[in-house]
Amino acid sequence: MDIAALSVSLTQSNLSQAVGISVLKMATEQSTEQVQQLVKMMELSVQPNLGGNLDISV
Repeated sequence: MDIAALSVSLTQSNLSQAVGISVLKMATEQSTEQVQQLVKMMELSVQPNLGGNLDISV
């Protein structure tokens, strides 16, 4: 294998690895954002007095 082919192969490998890392970083950021939104939604949905009284008539 000549030097030029080896260089091209290594460059393609490095590019592929960099793209994979970037995609993984974007996915991690997106999942972090979704978790933060879920926590905020759960905090807003809390109603402490809901279910505290039960009226039953027979």
